[in-house]
Amino acid sequence: MRADDSATGTVRGAAVGTGEPILEVRDLAKHYPLTQGILFKKQIGAVKAVDGVSFDLAAGETLGIVGESGCGKSTVAKMLVHLEHPTAGAIRYKGEDVTKLSGRALKAVRRNIQMVFQDPYTSLNPRMTVGDIIGEPYEIHPEVAPKGDRRRKVQDLLDVVGLNPEYINRYPHQFSGGQRQRIGIARGLALNPEIIVADEPVSALDVSVQAQVVNLLDRLQAEFGLAYVFIAHDLSIVRHISDRVGVMYLGRIVEIGSDEQIYDHPTHPYTQALLSAVPVPDPTAREHRERIILHGDVPSPANPPSGCRFRTRCWKAQERCELEVPLLAVPAVFRLTETMAKHDSACHFAEEKQVVPPEGLLETPGGPVAPGAAEGTDEADGGADGAGAQGVPGAADEEGEKGGGSEEGEKDGGSEDPDGGRDGGAPPAGSSRVS
Repeated sequence: MRADDSATGTVRGAAVGTGEPILEVRDLAKHYPLTQGILFKKQIGAVKAVDGVSFDLAAGETLGIVGESGCGKSTVAKMLVHLEHPTAGAIRYKGEDVTKLSGRALKAVRRNIQMVFQDPYTSLNPRMTVGDIIGEPYEIHPEVAPKGDRRRKVQDLLDVVGLNPEYINRYPHQFSGGQRQRIGIARGLALNPEIIVADEPVSALDVSVQAQVVNLLDRLQAEFGLAYVFIAHDLSIVRHISDRVGVMYLGRIVEIGSDEQIYDHPTHPYTQALLSAVPVPDPTAREHRERIILHGDVPSPANPPSGCRFRTRCWKAQERCELEVPLLAVPAVFRLTETMAKHDSACHFAEEKQVVPPEGLLETPGGPVAPGAAEGTDEADGGADGAGAQGVPGAADEEGEKGGGSEEGEKDGGSEDPDGGRDGGAPPAGSSRVS
C-alpha cells in the first residue's frame, strides 16, 4: 500500500495523484462484429469485449486492473497503445484525444505510451539480436537517438534493467524467461515514455522471477517517474505494486479505489467474491473467513445481461438490477461518510464487507504473513471462477542476470545463478511498499 492513500472517495475513477491526470479514459468500448455468410457477410451481433470503461491515470501513479479471464483487460491495454481502435469512447493523453489522431500526430503520442507484453517468449523476434530488438524503436523515432549513438544507448538500457551490456549480440533463445522480460522492459523504456502499459508482465514467469521483475518495475518507476497501467490476475502482486486498483467484470469496471479500499473495504459483490477466493495460509483465520460461492457461468459478452451484468450470479440481485444499469460512483449510503468504503462502486446495493483478514493478523512460525501469500486458488472449493491469486513470493532469490545465459545452460551463457541478481525479492503478499 502506498503512503499517500486516503480515506476519502474520488470522482469516478479519478486519479489520486496531484495535478491534472496524464491519461483520461472515458466510456471506452470495443465491439467485435459477429457476421454470417461467406460472399455476402451480414452482421448479426457483436462481442462486447469492452463496454464503457472510464478511469484516470496521474503522472508517476500505478493503476492495477484485475478480473477473471475474458473480462476485457488486455483489450483495454491494446486500445491504450492504439493496437486496437476503439468502437467508441475517448483516450485523452494530456488533454488530446488519441483516438482521433493519425499519421505523425499519432506517432508522436505513441512514443510516450509504450507496452510490455505478457509472453516474454513470443514478444521477442527470435531472428533478431537483443541489440536489434531494443534498438528498433530508434529506427521508427530516429530523433531520439542518432545512428552513431544507438549502440551505446542500447547497452545503457541493458544495464538499467540488470542485464550485462555485453549481451547485445545474443539472441532471445539464449536467455531465461525473466531475462527475456527484462529485454521487453528495456525495449519499452527506449523512447523515454511517460506511461507504460504492462499486460500481465509476470504471469508467464516462475514465482521467484516474478519478484525480480516486480521489483525492477518499482525501481524504474522511482528512477524515471513512470506511470503504469498494470494488468494481472495475481491479486497479491497487484496490491503490492499499485496505488489504485480497478476490478473488471464482463467488459466494465465495477469497482475502483485505492489498494486499501479495494482489498480491505470492498463494497461490490463481485470484488468480495474475487477476494474470497484468495487462499489464506493460516488455518485459524481460514476457519473464520466467509467463503463466497458464485453459481453459474460468466455470461457471454455477445449477449450480456440487461441492467447490472453481474446480477445473474449475484446473491443480492433484485428487480432493479435487471432494469437499471448501476453507475460507477460512490454509493449513496457512503457519500456523507469519511470511511474507506467511500469509493466508486457500480452496485445498487453496495455494502462494505471485510473478506480478507487485515494485514499482519495472520501469524505463522516465521512471523506475520499477509493474506494471499500462497499460490493458486481452488475453484472446486467454490471461489469465483478464474479469480484466484497466486500470491507474491517472499524475499525471493535472484536469478543471475549478470552471470548470464539461458535456463537450459547453453555453453556460451551458463545456467542461472539464483543468488546473482540485482533487485531484492518482493515482500510477503499484500504487504505495504511504504511502511
